Amino acid sequence: MKSRLLFFSTFLGFLVIDQVVKEITRRAFVEGQAHPLWPGVFELTLTYNKGIAFGQLQGFGVALAPVALLIGGFALVHSWRHPKESGWIHIALGMLASGALGNLIDRLWMQKVTDMFWFRAINFPVFNVADACISVAAAILILTWGRESLKQPEPAPASSPEVES
Repeated sequence: MKSRLLFFSTFLGFLVIDQVVKEITRRAFVEGQAHPLWPGVFELTLTYNKGIAFGQLQGFGVALAPVALLIGGFALVHSWRHPKESGWIHIALGMLASGALGNLIDRLWMQKVTDMFWFRAINFPVFNVADACISVAAAILILTWGRESLKQPEPAPASSPEVES
């Protein structure tokens, strides 16, 4: 039960945050205009992406919508079927699903995804909360599952010798 609560609260929380931040950005900013939070390093700028992650495959975002549904479905099913996985796994799966579906909402509603965070110092592609959720979730899953795969299997308990009476 705890694992399902972790998954759904993470999923709904980040989905709401993503959609609220996108709506505030669309209302407050003009497309392409940068608003420095840390001049030259980190800025807010409204951009639209008709592709997928970090601007790849421009124009194919809507066509790849089923992939977002598959990712969200995988995350939900895995969380549901593996309740004994660590809490981090369920949180990561909730973030993965919220990120995939958060951007899917934009693609279906507007045929493009709203992005706003820009690390100008390294000219990193403009991204949004959903993108960050997907990236952080992937890192958590890789680290957690990777660490588990490196663990040495615990030896089977030795059978105790029978005591003669």
